Amino acid sequence: MKFPLSILLLASSACVVHAAPAVPKFDGAALVEQISTLASDEFEGRAPGTNGETQTIEYLQQQFKKLGLEPGNPDGTYLQTVPLAGISSHPTLRYGSTQLKFGEDYVAWTARADKQIEVADSELVFVGYGVQAPEFKWDDYKGVDLKGKTLVMLINDPPVPDPKKPKMLDPAVFGGHAVTWYGRWNYKFEMAAKMGAAAALIVHETKTAGYPYEVVVNGWGRENFALKSSKPDGYMPAIAGWLQNERACDLFKAAGKDFAELKQQALSRNFKPIPLGIKINLATVNAVREVASHNVVARIAGSDPQLKNEVVVYTAHWDHFGIDETLPGPRTQQIFHGAVDNASGVAGLLQIAKAYKAMPTPPKRSILFVATTAEERGLLGAQYYVRHPLYPISKTILNINIDGLNLWGRTRDVELSGMGKSSADDIVAAIAARQGRVVKPDSNVSYGSYYRGDQLEFARVGIPTIYLRSSAGKLLNYTAQHYHTVSDTVQANWNTSGAVEDLSLLFQAGYQAAQAKDQPKWKDSAEFQRH
Repeated sequence: MKFPLSILLLASSACVVHAAPAVPKFDGAALVEQISTLASDEFEGRAPGTNGETQTIEYLQQQFKKLGLEPGNPDGTYLQTVPLAGISSHPTLRYGSTQLKFGEDYVAWTARADKQIEVADSELVFVGYGVQAPEFKWDDYKGVDLKGKTLVMLINDPPVPDPKKPKMLDPAVFGGHAVTWYGRWNYKFEMAAKMGAAAALIVHETKTAGYPYEVVVNGWGRENFALKSSKPDGYMPAIAGWLQNERACDLFKAAGKDFAELKQQALSRNFKPIPLGIKINLATVNAVREVASHNVVARIAGSDPQLKNEVVVYTAHWDHFGIDETLPGPRTQQIFHGAVDNASGVAGLLQIAKAYKAMPTPPKRSILFVATTAEERGLLGAQYYVRHPLYPISKTILNINIDGLNLWGRTRDVELSGMGKSSADDIVAAIAARQGRVVKPDSNVSYGSYYRGDQLEFARVGIPTIYLRSSAGKLLNYTAQHYHTVSDTVQANWNTSGAVEDLSLLFQAGYQAAQAKDQPKWKDSAEFQRH
């Protein structure tokens, strides 16, 4: 990467750009080459705790060493060990005389490293959307004692009609068409655990979720992971799972209830938990193994004697879903290659690292690159990092997460997921303007992308974030046809011009934050703040 002799420094303001650093030209061909390596059969789908992980973390360490980046772990290595429990659950689910089929009808698992868990004769209770949001005067629980019960809940946020435009959703309540933190599965399971429920089942609806039921089966129907702990995970009930929509309708019918009617009732602030009058028997027999997985970390030390102790963190998850040998066809058709998700993001991370290393003078603050593990299993690598940070959270000023690059050509717009939450928006907007582009909110807000990636774990501990999304049309097509399936492979018709432009933007955004006098700040309306 070549730079002019002079590097124009950015202005000290975190919000206004008066001059830009000389930005290197990112190499689309090199990007595809790295994606092709990570998404090759040799890397076996990059599942944590497998040969695919061994291949991946060795490759990433070699790449960081080749670039000349120093180890990111203060212990002198490029690795942060992330202790996981790999849990393969073999569940059974029965109510009355009805036995549901695992995979076809439901998916259930546990985050507890116990060989067997049984939820016997547990009363089923419908809790609507399972939301407790004081700022919206919304509480689906109403103080009802739910200890030991099995909760059935709806996916996403309550879609509350706009009183002025009944055919539209009220933008002042749960963001209208947007999916908020309250709509995410991890929030709902956390609430079930908080309420003391023995189990929780979310009803999957493809249109509402934005992805088919097959994604649920591929994601949760095989080995799952949890952070290794000596006590049960307080963020999950003993057993968690998903019900296929038609089977949920059957269950409600068996209880003498109409699913559609209860869904309608759940749209009211007056809703309170509804016992279904039937009991469920849900059990899992688990094969448990300890997995020492790894985040891969590299660093460029800051050049300012004081500010070098502060950090801008770039992240991209390296993991995917490995191999499913039960699938038909040759081995290559059994591998979840994860080319877009997220070999592309990791390749982008390496390209940005190369750009920083090529600079004559490093930025004032330090730059940390973290390729995280187990994102697909619940953001576990990022979650572990923020719970066991290598550099103080209080000194970490910004997270820039890369999860799926735009490989379908240049766009006039820059879609910024989570737009409106922090002053980091201003950094992105100013750089995009220099590129002749306009920053817009995520066009598919109903997908809830901001709450689905590693940036969420950084935001939850108070660190502002930047996370770009691809153009809506191509992304929706990818999600419908390839997301979390074995067909997410390198495509001959990819156009890297959009990815290259986005990487340039993300490089400049991190550089500006690393140079600026003021740190990015949360806006008052954001749900995440420094503690």
